[in-house]
Amino acid sequence: MDKAPDAFRTISEVADDLKVPQHVLRFWETRFSQIKPMKRAGGRRYYRPDDVDLLRGIHHLLYGEGYTIRGVQRILRDQGPKFVQSVWQPGAEQPMHGPVDDDADHPEEIVVDDPVANASPRPQATPAAIRAQISREDLRRLQATLFELSECRRLLDGALQKADE
Repeated sequence: MDKAPDAFRTISEVADDLKVPQHVLRFWETRFSQIKPMKRAGGRRYYRPDDVDLLRGIHHLLYGEGYTIRGVQRILRDQGPKFVQSVWQPGAEQPMHGPVDDDADHPEEIVVDDPVANASPRPQATPAAIRAQISREDLRRLQATLFELSECRRLLDGALQKADE
């Protein structure tokens, strides 16, 4: 039986709805201060309808439109959470800047640690230029892998910290 539209959702329900692992939602909480689920005793998360819409918007921007976390943070800062809560809906207004503009303020070059490649006089590609050549599906897979690796690192850092105590 489906819940009412205004009912609170558990992390497993939201993760299933968005087709992402639960740890990705927990990771997003660390990167987007606007995500604030209600937590009950024992730390169980309950997402309000506005929280779910915000997560849908973040998911849409990351996986559907190819934005980076930094890009979505910029959209949240510049256009606000209400904008992101609705951006995933069909026909909704879209961000002012596209995902290729995402790193325009940070055009760090990708440097390959290969003397043959570095000997070439051609300029190195920027992250935005590389992202423009990657399909949305491949970008989604890479971002999902990055989320999982970041969560692994967080868990390892916590285990190492406990081992040092």
